[in-house]
Amino acid sequence: MTAMTMNEGKIDRAMRIIVGVVLIAVGFYLQGTWGIVLGVVGLVPLLTGLIGWCPLYALFNINTCRWIQH
Repeated sequence: MTAMTMNEGKIDRAMRIIVGVVLIAVGFYLQGTWGIVLGVVGLVPLLTGLIGWCPLYALFNINTCRWIQH
């Protein structure tokens, strides 16, 4: 198994965290089925933003970091 290396830049991570928090907040506001769906969907960008690694970016070999990683 290979180690996860960061593949998200600072702006990318910040946007994901903001979008994730907003979706979770809207989910709490709406409640019900749609609230749960938005809350769960909001966890994905929030978590990927916090850890700095996106599995889809890894799959498609995308890297928005300024660092050159090997």
